[in-house]
Formats: sequence, C-alpha cells, structure tokens
Amino acid sequence: MPLVEQNSPHLDLLGRIRIVLIETSHPGNIGAAARAMKVMGLSRLYLVRPQLFPHAEATARASGADDLLTRAAVCATLEEALGGCSLVLGASARLRSLPWPLLDARSAARRGTAAAHSGEDVALVFGREHSGLTNEELERCHYLLHIPTNADYSSLNLGAAVQVVSYELRMSLLDDRPLIAEEGDYADAEELESFYHHLERTLIDIGFLDPANPRHVMRRLRRLYNRARTERTELNILRGILTETQKRVRR
Repeated sequence: MPLVEQNSPHLDLLGRIRIVLIETSHPGNIGAAARAMKVMGLSRLYLVRPQLFPHAEATARASGADDLLTRAAVCATLEEALGGCSLVLGASARLRSLPWPLLDARSAARRGTAAAHSGEDVALVFGREHSGLTNEELERCHYLLHIPTNADYSSLNLGAAVQVVSYELRMSLLDDRPLIAEEGDYADAEELESFYHHLERTLIDIGFLDPANPRHVMRRLRRLYNRARTERTELNILRGILTETQKRVRR
C-alpha cells in the first residue's frame, strides 16, 4: 500500500478517536491497551467501570504510556463514555444471531477516520475479556467491528485487539488515498439514545409494543436507525412526529 510521509497532517485526526474499554477485569490489559494506543498515536482512553484501576500492573504493562493512564476518563456508564460521539464501532469476536452492520478492522478504520475528517468524534468500544459486549451495548453501536481470526483458534487478547485496530487507524491516515468527508450533521450517541427512549414510549402508548417485552422490536429499530446514520435535522423531524402522535393518543 503506498504511503505518505510519517508526519502526515491527517494523523492529527487521531485526536478525534477514542478507545473505550468496558469492565476490564485485568489491570494489565488496560496498560497493554494504553501502550498499543500510544505507539500508534492514539491518546484518548475511556474506561467504563474497570474492576481494578489505577493499579501497578496497569502502569507496568503500559511501558511508558503512563500519561494515557493518568488522563484516562473513568466512566460509570457506557453512555457517559460515548458522550459527543456520532460514530460508534463495537468490537466483537462473535457474530450475533441478529445480524448487525459488519465491518472488518481495516474497513472500520477507514470509516472511522473519514468520520473524524468530517469533524465527528468517533468511539471504538471493546467489551469484557471473557464475554465481550452485551446485546444492549451493541445496540449503541452503528457497526460491529470484527477481526477475522483463525477459526480453529480465535482467542485474541484485549491488548492485541486494541493494537490491531490502532494500527489500522494509523495506516488509514497514512494511506495516500484522499479521505472522503462524510456529508451531514449526524446525531450523537446521547441524542440517538433519547430518541430511542421516545420512540419506545410512543410505540407503547399506541399499543404497538408490549411494555413487558419491547426488546426484540426495539433492537431491530435501533439497527435500522443506526444503519441510516440519522442527521440531527432528520432526528428532530422524527421526534416531532412522535410528540404529535403522543398528543393525539392522549386526547
């Protein structure tokens, strides 16, 4: 693949990309992830409910990337970690029974850097070491990021997975093909989550959803709107429709 010089100005876009680790159980994996990020130029690390942090093992495994650990944002919820992001990519070793828009690591990196080039904040989310992302966490992702590994031995350490994705992000920015900015003022994770709650309440109000069991239908609707990459103006129109629907039902 042809490359431009290592000081490509596109590398500044890495500052718009964050790595989010959910409920990491081994502090050494946090340090390994920080090291993997720093060597590729990434600096924004978000930790959702880490079991042990800060910790000496995390510092040791960071091997000089201590500054990333010091600046890491420790969040109580995934929603907090995704604040302001309008593109969310969820890494998962296993494919789901309900197909989700799927990208390999290279394609995901290209999509992520293009979004950063458009001025968007981007999150790449990694789940727990042993169980990955829950379905509820996946619902907050626009795409499922999959690293195609050996089918006979697909186990990939968390730090190694972060390294693969960080490398692909850097290579995407060093590639001499122009980054194509994505046109549109896309809704961020918080706005989408508010819309989904509004949609669910409205569908319950009109009797379309069973309030005791709304998940299956809502999961498919989330997949639909995530795939569409809804813009803010479009989301405002949809929320206006929902509000008027609720008013008529209440009358």
